[in-house]
Amino acid sequence: MAKIDDLEIGQSASYERTVSEEDIVRYAEVSGDDNPVHLDEEFASKTLFKGRIAHGMLGAGFISTVVGTRLPGYGSIYVSQSLRFRAPVRIGDTVVTTATVKSIDKERKRVTMETVCAIGDKIVIDGEAELTLTA
Repeated sequence: MAKIDDLEIGQSASYERTVSEEDIVRYAEVSGDDNPVHLDEEFASKTLFKGRIAHGMLGAGFISTVVGTRLPGYGSIYVSQSLRFRAPVRIGDTVVTTATVKSIDKERKRVTMETVCAIGDKIVIDGEAELTLTA
């Protein structure tokens, strides 16, 4: 269980995942987002992306994995999350998601984290998360 006293500014944790065809199909099924830019190569090839892309929120979900299971970890709950989608994620891309402690409010048991999803040196999603700790 995450404890506010265990956190330090600059602390970070990461999660890495290679996006698969199955990830995109399953996300579409669970979310109901069946936009053909995610599922239909012929349609997607005619868009500005020139091919299928993963759902932006699938990538953003990797942030939830970091903050909910790694740092701060179990017992942390989202209060807010800002996101900027900077580049598409495609099948076969390996996304490294990192959350870094930016500020700590011990009295309110709140932590603000910088959140970044990257493929190599290219940032695909960035933003900021505010979390409350239940412990």
